Amino acid sequence: MSKRRIFAFAGVAVIAALGFAAYKLGGTIIPGKVEQQVARIGLSPNQVAANGPLPGEVSLYAREWACSQALETPGYFRSLNGAEISDAQRSGVFPCASFTGSRTGPNRVLAFRSLDDYPGISYVNNRRPGELYIVGGEYQTPADPNMAGPFVSKANATTGREIWRTYLDNLNASGRWIANANLNILENGRIVFAWSNQIVLLDPDTGEILRHNILPAGDAPIADVNFKHLTVAPDGTLIVKDQTRPIGCTRQGTVAILLCEGRQPNSHLVAVNPETLEIIHHIPLPEPSAVPHAITMFQGRIAIYLGFNESARRAFWDPAARQLSMDPSWVVRPMRPGQTTATAPSLVGDWVGFQLNGTGSTTVPSSVVVAHQQDASRTNIIFPFGERLAPGAWSFAPPKAGADPENNMIYSADAGLGKTAGIRINPQTGQLTTAFVIDNATTSFQPVFGPANQRILVLTNMRNNVSAEPRRIALFTGNYREQLTWRDAATGRLIAESDFFEPLTINSLTPPGFGGRVYFPTAIGGGFYVLQVMPAARAGQ
Repeated sequence: MSKRRIFAFAGVAVIAALGFAAYKLGGTIIPGKVEQQVARIGLSPNQVAANGPLPGEVSLYAREWACSQALETPGYFRSLNGAEISDAQRSGVFPCASFTGSRTGPNRVLAFRSLDDYPGISYVNNRRPGELYIVGGEYQTPADPNMAGPFVSKANATTGREIWRTYLDNLNASGRWIANANLNILENGRIVFAWSNQIVLLDPDTGEILRHNILPAGDAPIADVNFKHLTVAPDGTLIVKDQTRPIGCTRQGTVAILLCEGRQPNSHLVAVNPETLEIIHHIPLPEPSAVPHAITMFQGRIAIYLGFNESARRAFWDPAARQLSMDPSWVVRPMRPGQTTATAPSLVGDWVGFQLNGTGSTTVPSSVVVAHQQDASRTNIIFPFGERLAPGAWSFAPPKAGADPENNMIYSADAGLGKTAGIRINPQTGQLTTAFVIDNATTSFQPVFGPANQRILVLTNMRNNVSAEPRRIALFTGNYREQLTWRDAATGRLIAESDFFEPLTINSLTPPGFGGRVYFPTAIGGGFYVLQVMPAARAGQ
């Protein structure tokens, strides 16, 4: 063999040896970098910017916790969000939630997707910092219309890693109508949850089912009731109400109320002991009520305000007599011909507000009506998006009107028209005036974060995947994307906006988390996003 060939062979051997050594020494580095690049494929810019879990501003935890302990939320665990929507009034006001962005300068949004999936996720609540509780399996998706559930899970509030999951039903086994259901955390920290005609108490640390009972549904067939609406009265009693689907309907999910035709049975109101789940008292209601109720004190009595298909009414709970009763003196008929369901009540001082077109209309746009608590005949109405509906337009306003009693503000969202409005209410006269109208389509509630003089309005915003597709079709097929926006609550001015993600679970909530975070549940995506706003100059430093 020539010297030239010997040196060439030796060179190849050396290169091979070096390559093998590099492989052995760097084998844990090179594949890792490749995996990182692969993992980043398909991530949104917000997710790339975060590059991992978002704990939020941990320096804020103690302040937010102390603020929460000072809140007046009798019956509920004092936290940033211990109730389905903040309190018994379901106001959507979260005064202890922080905004970590800039109100005057540019911002960036960071996002992280939960490590674990939660099929059919709808509501997210927190208890102590680090704890997150999730309801899933009761929002049927086009890809999984008969999913198992509902279930309640506990997850790590930063990573979304599941700690425990308790399945409570499976419609494929039970045959029950499974639709959206609320999650509430009681004053003692336990979780109470109702669905179909069932109610349970859960251990928040283990998910163990501690108590169970059956809820009376009156004359409605059991197959057509869903006790979604559970609110805690000031004395701690659980006030539970069912929504009903048309008799003979076999569709699953809350959309059964919208998509099925036929007679809808009247709803039923039930008072339940929070410790034992004993049924204390129950009464039939005069109409179907597809929307949650709100509870407050009125002249020393526990008042329950209810929205119905054709009216709005008031009931009372008397803890001493242990009885529920309807108030025949307080009845409002807020709908104009062509309008539909009054959504859940919004309480602003002496006034009770109702959003109209909760189940949609093709003839009359949505409006907000307020009635005085002392005199139901004293009403005011506003059409924030105009009093006429253009040919072919669709008005659809399923979320309750948002409310900020401290600032005398009401918020109205019409997903069909693609608009959201801020409305001022005169606390003495109840007169309503439009503060702003923005192009913003959402089926979600309109929560406000922060102290009264620095309120941030948090809204989702939908964008069709096919611009020419009617919104109604896009909505019910999930053919759209959705983002989160942070706005000045007084003016509607945009402060920050996220990327567009999979759609938010329809008629769900984007609740606050400790440290300035916001949670964004997406049933179609099967999990949730953790979002946080940071000043542009700080993000990524």
